[in-house]
Amino acid sequence: MVTYTEAMQRVAAMQGQLQAKGIDGALFIFPIDVYYFSGTRQNSTLWIPAAGEPVLMVRKSLARARLESPLTDIRPFPSSKEFPALFHEGVAKIGFTFDVAPVQQLNYYTKLLPGREFVDISAANREVRSVKTAFELDQLRFSGATLCSVFKQVPQFLKAGMRELDLAAEFEHRLRTAGNEGYIRMRAFNQELFMGLALSSGAASYGFFDGAVTGRGLSNASPQGSSTQIINRNEPVFMDYTGVFNGYITDMTRIFVIGELDPELQRAFDLSLVIQNHLQNALKPGAICEELFQQAVEIAEKGGLGAHFMGMPGEQARFVGHGVGLELDEFPVLAQGFKVPLQAGQTIAIEPKFVFPDKGVIGIENTFAVSHSGGEKITDIDDRIVFI
Repeated sequence: MVTYTEAMQRVAAMQGQLQAKGIDGALFIFPIDVYYFSGTRQNSTLWIPAAGEPVLMVRKSLARARLESPLTDIRPFPSSKEFPALFHEGVAKIGFTFDVAPVQQLNYYTKLLPGREFVDISAANREVRSVKTAFELDQLRFSGATLCSVFKQVPQFLKAGMRELDLAAEFEHRLRTAGNEGYIRMRAFNQELFMGLALSSGAASYGFFDGAVTGRGLSNASPQGSSTQIINRNEPVFMDYTGVFNGYITDMTRIFVIGELDPELQRAFDLSLVIQNHLQNALKPGAICEELFQQAVEIAEKGGLGAHFMGMPGEQARFVGHGVGLELDEFPVLAQGFKVPLQAGQTIAIEPKFVFPDKGVIGIENTFAVSHSGGEKITDIDDRIVFI
């Protein structure tokens, strides 16, 4: 559980952002933000003043929130008449996460607090959350180790002739048995993902998901992930899964082959390792995210595989790494246009992948923590293709 010291360390980081921007406090209504600062995911609104103790106002369940959260001021959500009394006259500017808050909710709170200015603190909130505390890094290491333990079991049940769906079901059963929470939180609008992807030739398909690989899925209503496609010999089996333990998400990909692999795909896999290793060494404080992405693209192009890098032709993802933590799509992003320096303690999934429409998908993904000596590998098992 999150301790009082841990929670107040996070609150203090947010208060530093508020004070620097001249904001008098912040209202958090998005569940995972409330959890991050309070230690409970109950239906609540969290007020963090620019200085002083936060106030957690709970709709349901107040009893469970008081058991889980270390905060000292936990109370029932007040009535509309009582709510304004919590905010003294000096509170003129209030931070709000415009990136995830519905317009209806913003309107609700502006009516409760007339005359106050609501300003967007989405970027500041994501920056605070991107730098993991020692407690969070331990949670991520546990998540990564447990996820790796399930990946090691794949050769026991992967067989030619089984469907992608059967492979996914067996893997997901073992992952759930290991304690995986399953629910992959994503901040971006219009993004969905169910635990991960177990794909064969179905990996080389188009789709809405903002990533290199989508999968065919089972219907037009669920156009991603595993399908009923049969897994054949001598083709790459692509497994990209998340571990979600105590809320913390790690992300990794491994390739399995029953038989032999096409030499072109092997060459692409070797190049993906070159890219990953280059980026791992560069994951140090001060490195610029966009520059790391550009370096990855240059390596792919020099290797003659730029047209296949990070997606289907014409629909390639413009990133090679994304932050992970309580959400799958946290800051920082190793992406075009993300011109910010890395900070120690940030955690990033690096995923150089190559898509060949007639042959399949190949690549690697691991979760790393940024450190002064380069990326600490959190999903720490062998990267090599597993031949069965």
